[in-house]
Amino acid sequence: MARYLVGAGMRIVVDVSPLSIPRTGIGNYIRGMVAGMAEVGAAAGHEIVAFAPSGLRGARRIREALAGDEVETAILRLPVAHAWRVAWSRIRLPAVESVVGPLDVFHFSDWMYPPQRNGIRATTVHDLVPLRFPEWVTARTKRMHEAKYRASLDCDVVFVTSKFTGSEVRRHFGPRCPPIEVAYPSVDPRFRRDGPRASLGGPYVLAVGTLEPRKNLFVLFEGFRLLREARPELTLVVAGARGWGDAVPPDRPGVRWLGFVSDERLAALYRGASAFAYTSRFEGFGMPVVEAMASGVPVVCSAHESLDEACGDAALRADPDSPEAFAAAIDDALRDASKVGKGVEHAARFTRRACGEAVLSGYAAHA
Repeated sequence: MARYLVGAGMRIVVDVSPLSIPRTGIGNYIRGMVAGMAEVGAAAGHEIVAFAPSGLRGARRIREALAGDEVETAILRLPVAHAWRVAWSRIRLPAVESVVGPLDVFHFSDWMYPPQRNGIRATTVHDLVPLRFPEWVTARTKRMHEAKYRASLDCDVVFVTSKFTGSEVRRHFGPRCPPIEVAYPSVDPRFRRDGPRASLGGPYVLAVGTLEPRKNLFVLFEGFRLLREARPELTLVVAGARGWGDAVPPDRPGVRWLGFVSDERLAALYRGASAFAYTSRFEGFGMPVVEAMASGVPVVCSAHESLDEACGDAALRADPDSPEAFAAAIDDALRDASKVGKGVEHAARFTRRACGEAVLSGYAAHA
C-alpha cells in the first residue's frame, strides 16, 4: 500500500456503518470520534468523509447522528446493505476509492473492511471479548469479529479504546500486531450535572447497558435484593436493549425495566439517580461509568481491571462475583457522595476533541 505524507488537507474516509442502527457503545464511540476529528481537523483543512453502505432507514439514522458536524456524508443506499458489506469484505473488490474517490486515510469499522489502493489503513478495536470469552457472545458476533481481527493485521495503525485493550491486542495478535494507539471514548456533552432530572416516584439505583451475559446482571439483581431488605424504598432501574442468552431474568420485586432509551432520556435518568451500578465482568473501556460521573452520580463499579481507566479513583469498586460486595458498596455510595466531584473532574478528560486529536495524531505517527 502506498504511503501518504500526513499533513494539511487530508481526505479521511471513516466507515460509519454502525450508526445505521440504534446507537450503543460502538456507535457512540464512532459518533464522538468523527465529531472530534471534524472539530480538530477543520483548522488544518482536513476533509472528513462519513461513508456507509446502508438502507433508507439506516441512512436517516446516520445523518441524524452526524447532524451539526462538519463532515461530508457519502452514503451508498442499498436494499441489502449487510449482505453487500459482507460480500465486499470477502471478495475484496473493488477498492473503496472506486466508491468514495481518492483518499489519504481509510478507517474501517467492525462491520466491513473493503480493500483500498492507497493511503493509511486504520481501524479501532473496541475489545477482545469474542476472542477471550466466546461464550459471552452470539455465534454471529464471534464470526464477525474474528474476521475483523484478521483484517486488522493489515493496518498501518490500530486504535484501541484503553491501554488495557491495547495490552490485550498486543498479547493476542503477537508478532504481527500493527502499531497501537489509544484514543479514549468521549462523553457526549449532554451528559452533565445540569439539566432535567428523571422523576420515577422515589429514589433509584440506575444500571445501563445491553442485557447480555457479560454485563453480569444477576449479581446486581441479587445484590440489590440484599440492599432492599434495609432500603425498601429503593428501585433498581435498568436502561438497555434486551439482549440474548440468560442475561434477562424474570421480573423481580423493585426492578424496573425501561428498555432502550434515547440519549435525552438517558441523561435525565443519570442525573436523577441516587447511585449508578455497573457489574460488568469485562469491558474495552466502560463508557457508562464515565457518563454517570459526568452527570454527577456516585458510581459503584466492578473491580475488574478492564474498568480501571474508566473509573480512575472516582468510583467505589466491588467484586463482580459477589452480590454482598455490591450491596455494601451501593449502600456506601448512598451514604457518602464525596467522590462525585472527583468523578466530574475525571470525566471531563474524555472529550470529543481529545478523541479526535488522538486519532489524527495516530495517523501522523504511522504515515
